[in-house]
Amino acid sequence: MKAEYINPFLESARMVIEQMVQIRPSTGQLTVKDIQFVDRHVWIQIGLTGQMTGDIVFGLSESVALKIISAMMGGFVITEIDELGKSAISELGNMISGNASTILFNQGVRVDITPPRIVQTLLEEHTDKRRALAVPLIMDGIGEMEIQVLIA
Repeated sequence: MKAEYINPFLESARMVIEQMVQIRPSTGQLTVKDIQFVDRHVWIQIGLTGQMTGDIVFGLSESVALKIISAMMGGFVITEIDELGKSAISELGNMISGNASTILFNQGVRVDITPPRIVQTLLEEHTDKRRALAVPLIMDGIGEMEIQVLIA
């Protein structure tokens, strides 16, 4: 795995979050870690195909997801992640990944993305030991969203 794989996703995430949530996130420390889907978190999984294959996973606690969804809904306070909330947070992951694929294309890497998939609990299918490049995005007053890049 190469650390530069995550940079287009970080650049895109900072831009999209600033546009949608009006907060400029800072970047935490890059790590390589075993993937663990933690309960009471929302995981947005997007597949990559083309010259890069694998998955991008955006992980955030349910409380952070609610704050982001509320900001995306114009400040209307959201207290549970219903279908509309899942759609909004999925679209956030989709926008980040779509912009990142454009950045990659401009760097000469052709990649397509799959539709986002929301995972809210620890599922059996995610117990395989996979490693990912991971970087947290820190959003003042909201919390953290971790970006995990799993490239085959």
